[in-house]
Amino acid sequence: MNSHPPRPAIGVSVIVFDAQDRLLLVQRAQPPSLGLWHPPGGKLEAGESLLQACRREVWEETGLTVEIGPLLAVVERRLEGFHYIILDFLATQYDASAPLRPADDALQARWVEQQHLPDYPMPEGLLPILARAEHARRGACLGLHDLQGDGTDFIPYTY
Repeated sequence: MNSHPPRPAIGVSVIVFDAQDRLLLVQRAQPPSLGLWHPPGGKLEAGESLLQACRREVWEETGLTVEIGPLLAVVERRLEGFHYIILDFLATQYDASAPLRPADDALQARWVEQQHLPDYPMPEGLLPILARAEHARRGACLGLHDLQGDGTDFIPYTY
């Protein structure tokens, strides 16, 4: 029995849509959530901004460059010796012709149509976040937006 409390870790998850309204999912090659499908993401590295972490994780796991949008969700999970705080960001891909190149800790990467999401084994609680992301993508004023453009302060969007 482990008597040590779980170590805190900050992570990002990047919910990426393409021009056909498909979501980018990767199958995780390492814990946590080994073998499950999830948007690209991972741990924040020392000295890195949240937006830098988002761009790096998407690039490392899929080879794609993305434009990061609002912060949609904050998720807390205690898994495998860690106490994760995961920040879920909405994003769109820059180059629609860029091929997916799964790498780093992704076994596979693919674009998935909304109606097929339930066919993919995912971590608990992820489907409602993905549904909210689709709603936000279609113009709903949801999430926290980057106030100064430097990825440090996020506030609700106002008209």
